[in-house]
Amino acid sequence: MFRDYSLISFFLVAFLFAPAGKADTALIAVASNFAQPARELAADFEVVSGHRIELAFGSSGKLATQIVNGAPFDAFLSADQSKIDALVERGLGEADSQATYALGQMVLWSATDGLALGVEWLQAGELQRLAYANPRVAPYGVAAQQVLDELGVSRKLEGQIVLGENIAQTYQFVATGAATAGFVALSQVVGPNAARGSQWRVPTRYHDPIRQDLVVLTRGRDNQAAVAFVAYLQTQATRDRLIAFGYEFP
Repeated sequence: MFRDYSLISFFLVAFLFAPAGKADTALIAVASNFAQPARELAADFEVVSGHRIELAFGSSGKLATQIVNGAPFDAFLSADQSKIDALVERGLGEADSQATYALGQMVLWSATDGLALGVEWLQAGELQRLAYANPRVAPYGVAAQQVLDELGVSRKLEGQIVLGENIAQTYQFVATGAATAGFVALSQVVGPNAARGSQWRVPTRYHDPIRQDLVVLTRGRDNQAAVAFVAYLQTQATRDRLIAFGYEFP
């Protein structure tokens, strides 16, 4: 699903007209792929709003499990729409606040310069280790597995796969040379995070859309910092910034 509240949102109105002196602190669960944008946006938001934002990072699956088990988060920025759907269905998220804040883009990246990464490179199988995030907990891992299945190389590369706990650990496997290459978020290797090496932007036709949804959690519905930050992430100005980080929008 996609709901655009960037112009006419109760939450945005709450942010713009929040009474002075009502500053709150919110703890936000954030999918690992969105770590750097979240840090920068939270810092800017604190300046303009007076609220305080604390961030906790992890795979979407593990963060969702923590929320179900009572973790004290006020809002959740997932990389997986289905995780938000499930929380809303369980009454742990505010349905009216759910929205797709970005479409994740994936890249096959190696820290080694000069590699002709792409379909033929994967099909040739001339690599020692290929890294991607664990599909059981990370949507980028699901997308990576779909790419390998679509290209018909899953079985061929089976013994060369190394799974990261999340997209951040997957990036580290490649950056440190523990893997020849890996499927990571485009946001990890472009823009402010531009990385050296070789890369292939994976065409979206090879995998399902990576719809990254957010939600104000039920425990955070009265937290003005959480409500306002969620609205801030849906403004056009924020979207313009996220394009530079390698995200797209429906």
